[in-house]
Amino acid sequence: MDGYDMLLSPAGVDQLRTALTGAGYTSSGIAERLGPRATSALTRNDFRAALRTTEDRDPLGTLIRLFVCAQTEPEAAVRAALAPLPLTDALGAGLVEPYGDGLRQGVDLEPYGDSWWVLSDVPGNARPGQPLAPDHVLGIGGATTTLVGATVRRPVDSALDLGTGSGVQALHLAGHARSITATDVSDRSLRFAATTAALNGHRWELLKGDLVGPVAGRRFDLVVSNPPFVVGPGTATHSYRDSGRAGDGVAAELAAAAPELLTEGGTMQYLANWLHVAGEDWAERVAGWFAGTGLDAWVIQREVADPMAYVDLWLADASEGTDPHRAAAWLDWFDAQKVEAVGFGLVNLRRGGHADPVLRIEDLRQTVQPPLGEQVAAWFDRQDWLRSRDDAALLATRFRAVDGLTLRQEATMGAEGWAVDRQVLAMSHGLRWTEEVDPLVLALVGGADGRVPLREQLAVLALAHDVPEADLAEAAGPIIAHLVERGVILPVAD
Repeated sequence: MDGYDMLLSPAGVDQLRTALTGAGYTSSGIAERLGPRATSALTRNDFRAALRTTEDRDPLGTLIRLFVCAQTEPEAAVRAALAPLPLTDALGAGLVEPYGDGLRQGVDLEPYGDSWWVLSDVPGNARPGQPLAPDHVLGIGGATTTLVGATVRRPVDSALDLGTGSGVQALHLAGHARSITATDVSDRSLRFAATTAALNGHRWELLKGDLVGPVAGRRFDLVVSNPPFVVGPGTATHSYRDSGRAGDGVAAELAAAAPELLTEGGTMQYLANWLHVAGEDWAERVAGWFAGTGLDAWVIQREVADPMAYVDLWLADASEGTDPHRAAAWLDWFDAQKVEAVGFGLVNLRRGGHADPVLRIEDLRQTVQPPLGEQVAAWFDRQDWLRSRDDAALLATRFRAVDGLTLRQEATMGAEGWAVDRQVLAMSHGLRWTEEVDPLVLALVGGADGRVPLREQLAVLALAHDVPEADLAEAAGPIIAHLVERGVILPVAD
């Protein structure tokens, strides 16, 4: 595919697809075959019920045992399950490999929904104690699905997947992008991505190189990236994890590259880790990445990890957890850099062509209703709407409070009864933001029923509070803009 060999020949890919389709090797097919209890147990790596259910070793049962339960299966059963793909071709491609008195999986072949399959390297938990290869190709993990859910899914002409790995992001892009380019620093990743694309009936432009190097001088409507974002001293041992940049340099580098990657109105979204350094505000550090880019930026921190837990996590991920020297060197570097914690989150950028780009950096560790991508798109839409309205237009707009808004109050009992100390508006869906408000804001939101323009709301409030209407209108402008940005109130179309 565009110069990259697949694991199988084109005919072999077609034969494999025929085998998988014929056996019903899909997410729903597996769930139907195993039943709810055995299917649920798979999520806990408990294969006992699944193995009992598939003892007859028909084609679907054998595929489940082989690729889901990581079992060694008789050659005859594997041959029948993969037919019409010749077993010699499957062995030559590394799909299966000899082991003991039978065959075991050589790659991970994972059903993805009811219409896709993803090829990647066998995960570390299926080969306990065996360190991952430097060019190990990840399958579908937590970071993968986080970016999938956070991506804006509007139709675009061109899309770029930076660091495609096994090609999962590109698979999703194929649903709303006319053309797809995917890059990776690893030849092995690009072979897997090419095979994943062909197995699912797609063709992508696949280019080898580090980050944006392969697409220098080109622009795209949408760029997504699940890069090797792990932070540390810059040691690169695994291409899926390590960028070779010290600290959070890879995230800063992507931010700097974004203006030249995006078409006018284009969007870039990527996952990142960032350092929390003693004596520094992490948000200010991250904000520095976007200075001078001219891009609207919304950075959302979703998790924060202690350095020790962070190092343990990533060493275990690559089956390096028993190497005390590696852990010590990593932690020593954190100490030298005064790193107190590591943040993880999502960077959303847009080339809007504005002289005053919006920059928001915030911690959003509360539960967010999926899909996040819809919330990101709506946030950018609200920024556009606010920019298109001057003060007069804002006063003429009718607003309504978002559905499901609730009010929480904190009060103290005193000699004269309860005294309200704090009032918080909470959104019950979407981003589930909370917003502390004063009585004036509460009255504005409470009166936002979509029936009268803001000007009339303010006239009533000015009379009730005995303040000049002009003064109230001037003070309300920034408040209304903030409430709209947060999605607490929304404009009503005429």
